[in-house]
Amino acid sequence: MPDIQLATPLTLPCGAVLPNRLAKGAMTEGLADPLGRATPRHARLYRKWAEGGIGLSITGNVMVDRRYLERAANLVIEGEQSSGQMAALKAFAQAGQAGGGHIWMQISHAGRQSQKAVAAEPVAPSAVGEVALPGGRFAAPRALTAAEIDDVIARFVHTATIAQQAGFDGVQIHAAHGYLLSEFLNPLTNQRTDQWGGELAGRARLLLTIIAAARARLGARFPIAVKLNSSDFQKGGFSFEDCLAVVALLETAGVDLIEISGGNYEQPQMMGLDGLEPVYQDAAMVKESTRQREAYFLNYAAAIRRTVSVPLMVTGGFRTRAAMLSALNEDGISLIGIARPLCVDPDLPKALLAGEIETLPAPERTMRLGSGWLGPQSSNPMMRAANGLANMAYFYRNIIRMAAGKAPRRRMNMLGALIRHEMTDAADARRRRR
Repeated sequence: MPDIQLATPLTLPCGAVLPNRLAKGAMTEGLADPLGRATPRHARLYRKWAEGGIGLSITGNVMVDRRYLERAANLVIEGEQSSGQMAALKAFAQAGQAGGGHIWMQISHAGRQSQKAVAAEPVAPSAVGEVALPGGRFAAPRALTAAEIDDVIARFVHTATIAQQAGFDGVQIHAAHGYLLSEFLNPLTNQRTDQWGGELAGRARLLLTIIAAARARLGARFPIAVKLNSSDFQKGGFSFEDCLAVVALLETAGVDLIEISGGNYEQPQMMGLDGLEPVYQDAAMVKESTRQREAYFLNYAAAIRRTVSVPLMVTGGFRTRAAMLSALNEDGISLIGIARPLCVDPDLPKALLAGEIETLPAPERTMRLGSGWLGPQSSNPMMRAANGLANMAYFYRNIIRMAAGKAPRRRMNMLGALIRHEMTDAADARRRRR
């Protein structure tokens, strides 16, 4: 028998103990009201996941600035919270603890990846071009001023403080996937010449400053995690060598957990879509890892483990119990992240922990608009993008169903899911502008 089982508790550097090695990876929910406030739907959804036996739930990105969102119905925490909003956040946190596990709030700023429907002029470290995706959804960003960077730091710390006051068990600072903190780390999007740019030490300064300020405010016993790209998979961008250096800095800074991911909107390796090939791979490890070892970023995380002792989490691609146990025992991974399978069966953790199942559902491999020219490997970039959006819409619709108290669906019409998702997001954006 492997030394570490899925049910083995994990003690973090701060002393907090997770009851098992299964974590729900962050997935955007789109459940906030037009003012960005928590609703009963958040509590209903996270209670469902918590009662399914997960050891840790990480929320979808909670935004620190309502001007720059990942999507219109994001939960936003800024300024003083009313008694009603604090009550809603406390209900959210308590629901996420219903099964005995932890719930951590993921804290984020969308940066240049805030769509036109939300931000006519997004912000970034530098005034680089708009996000290069078909459809014209993004505008070119302007560079943040030094004073605005100070404000970003204060906003992250404030949101983390509210999370602690509301009863969340920890926070995860989102520095991956091309959002603002990831943009600061990436030399392609951070071309600053002041203290916040230049060499990696300057580009990592914002993330490290936020962690230090948050730790000073939250105390030594409150878990602080970071989500970090193994690479942005863009030539000249944030590389695996950069990642190794930042991980060492994060360990020195005293973070309790690092989740290893990768990619951004322009190179969405975190989605693991069929036919997706990165423009640039640091060591060709993603293809090997995906094909033979399931998890998209496992080989990167295993290499990182050889350089640091901080607990590591990997999310994306795990579909068998055997691969999870191998990652825990052979690769030194501390926590197994599961995301999309929980959108079709929230009770999977219980079955995994009991040894009742060996394989998780993988609808992302079959749910598509069509095949050939209509499929995810189409020669038409618009069709490839449409398949990616439809795939995400399938999971979004199931999140919304569970938040409404309904059972998720294993099968659904993908074109219908995409249309409904686009209509919902458009309606959320209109309500937000009123």
